[in-house]
Amino acid sequence: MTMHVDLLLLSIATPLAVALAIFAGLPKRYSVFLSYFGFGVPAVIAVWLWTQFPSAPGDTYVFMSSYNLGLGLLGINLKLGLNGISMPLFGMAGLVGFAAGLYAIQSGAERLKIYLALLLVMQAGLMGVFASVDVFFFYFFHELALIPTFIMVGIWGGRDRSYAAMKLTIYLTVGAMLSLVGLIVIYYQSGVESFDLITLRQEMAIRPLSDAVQTYGFGFLLFGFGILVSLWPFHTWAPLGYGAAPSSTAMLHAGVLKKFGLYGLVQVGLPLLPAGAAHWAPLLAWLALGNIVIIGLVTLAQRDLKQMIGYASVMHIGYGFLGVACVSILGVGGVVLFMVAHGFTVALLFLLATSIHHRTGTFDLDEMGGLVKKAPVMAAFFLTAILASIGLPGPGLLNFWGELTIFMAIYAHSEWMVVPAVLGVVISAIYGLRAVARVFYGPPSEVFARYQEGREVTDLRWSERLPAIVLLVSLIALGVWPRVITTPLNSALAAIYPETPALSSGVATK
Repeated sequence: MTMHVDLLLLSIATPLAVALAIFAGLPKRYSVFLSYFGFGVPAVIAVWLWTQFPSAPGDTYVFMSSYNLGLGLLGINLKLGLNGISMPLFGMAGLVGFAAGLYAIQSGAERLKIYLALLLVMQAGLMGVFASVDVFFFYFFHELALIPTFIMVGIWGGRDRSYAAMKLTIYLTVGAMLSLVGLIVIYYQSGVESFDLITLRQEMAIRPLSDAVQTYGFGFLLFGFGILVSLWPFHTWAPLGYGAAPSSTAMLHAGVLKKFGLYGLVQVGLPLLPAGAAHWAPLLAWLALGNIVIIGLVTLAQRDLKQMIGYASVMHIGYGFLGVACVSILGVGGVVLFMVAHGFTVALLFLLATSIHHRTGTFDLDEMGGLVKKAPVMAAFFLTAILASIGLPGPGLLNFWGELTIFMAIYAHSEWMVVPAVLGVVISAIYGLRAVARVFYGPPSEVFARYQEGREVTDLRWSERLPAIVLLVSLIALGVWPRVITTPLNSALAAIYPETPALSSGVATK
């Protein structure tokens, strides 16, 4: 399948090549033109490979390729491939990246060329994270995508951008270092002298690490990945960073890059260190409930729309960690569904928040109102995104299936935990529907009424509608037909965890 092998590499190389061309001094008009290809090619490849993905590949990676970069003595090779866990996230990364790119191209940002080039580097790293079979490059591509985030927040960010960029850098550097230590523990203690995830799984299925090694190895991964994914109480960088970040950066980081930690626990941590996962599961469950309840209450207090979305993103990540804490196949399946749905939803909300700001001149919810008369299409998009974020069972929204599966796993794991988990849904409904009411309904505030004087407040332009449509159609299509994700996902999970004592049996929702 040489064509597929080349396409996987092309999905990483194309945005990176366009970015390098822009950095090399490509004129602005050509930079913008080529940026469409830089963001579009990975999206087209992701959708194509998704349609060609076999329904039941087991743990077999498909579209495999391997490239010798001269690091063989260290057990490092650029090996690319997709399995039932990584495929939906690879597809989500391509589509969210395309939407963020479209929105960035029409943003009119200062020094647009450099802004687009940094986003393209970020996009290349995101595609590489989910396409990597080698654990070293899984980590490397995350760092490649992370570095532009710091730069874009610091240069193109909004209020408190310098402080936000500094805090972002400190927290995420610490998280990356801790997770790297955990990966190195696996590499050295396994004795395989290879970062190849397939080889590691095969070897450690025969000769698992001792419980003690698994405990401290998984601990490093948990807290490292936890910081990167904003696990409570290590979350404070995220709302501040997303509030200051330019829109497309927030879309890519909150929507895609933030999934790195949960994905790492599901694809690497749980399969290789199941005893360590079982040891840390009780603590992880309590911290995850902190995300849901404590951060949920903090979200209720927000009066800034973008800050509210940032805190809401952090709150909902708690459901992903709860799914991991269940240490079950059912929980893991729910986490993958949740990650895909959360990626599309939070990217759409950040896009719409900025579009609202362009029409009201503020993010302050108390200074808005009555926008539905001027922008009914925007209101429909925003309401649907909010309902998806809440986990409403319809109209065909993927978020419901992810949360339902996680709730089922929680109930099987510990019945009482369902109560605070459901409380999170109630909290989400309160702040989400309140935001809809304050932005779009009721009379315009005096501040907004004065802002409209001499200005024409319009509905979403097509340059804004197109990326919003990409995200919403993807969310609804997968919600109507979740088997596109769950059939190969079930097969992969059953193959990865067939005889793992620490993992209970179960099957992700069909």
